[in-house]
Amino acid sequence: MKIEGSIALVTGANRGIGRAFARALMDRGAAKVYAGVRDPASVSDEDLTPLRLDVTDPEQVAAAAGAADDVTVVINNAGVGGFSTELLTGSFDGARQAMEINYFGTWAVSRAFAPVLARNGGGALVNMLSSASWAARPDYPGYAASKAAQWSLTGALREALREQGTLVVGVHASFVETELSSFTDAPKISAADVAEQTMEALANDRVEVLADERTRQVKYALSQPLDL
Repeated sequence: MKIEGSIALVTGANRGIGRAFARALMDRGAAKVYAGVRDPASVSDEDLTPLRLDVTDPEQVAAAAGAADDVTVVINNAGVGGFSTELLTGSFDGARQAMEINYFGTWAVSRAFAPVLARNGGGALVNMLSSASWAARPDYPGYAASKAAQWSLTGALREALREQGTLVVGVHASFVETELSSFTDAPKISAADVAEQTMEALANDRVEVLADERTRQVKYALSQPLDL
């Protein structure tokens, strides 16, 4: 699809990968980028159009779809780690929050904006996923489960929205240089790199981004025998 002249919504656009997505869209000539955030005052980039959007609040999601009825690109980036939930002990609260935001939040925004994209010619829907979509993680099981669910949802949306001409893109990355991954010293890719690869995928109508070598290895391993 053509990014130049497009009108986009990026959820969680006030920092990290979301900010990089928004900036990459503007740099590629997008006519307008809505920054969907819980607190519009947190958007410091004057090139962006702040839009109040808590992806877990049905009324705000519906209001956002009404206010941003001109969008042709929706990027579901808002997410949390839910790292407080341990596998065998403690509360499930972190995992529930991760599922609520990463999975149900993406589903709610996609459902609300699918008709908007259809009316505006199809456009594109992008979901920020993870290498954890494909890898069981006993150290952060809630996050991994939410991303696995989000990946499944992305496939369902791709099938459902094909007829209306909407390109559905899944973006997978391992650790990215953001606050979310500050807990680890593992090798990281930059948020700008993830955003640039995603812009290339949009421009060339590709449905998947495997942003780093670790992610490519994890996907390849899906076809291999289980190591028991």
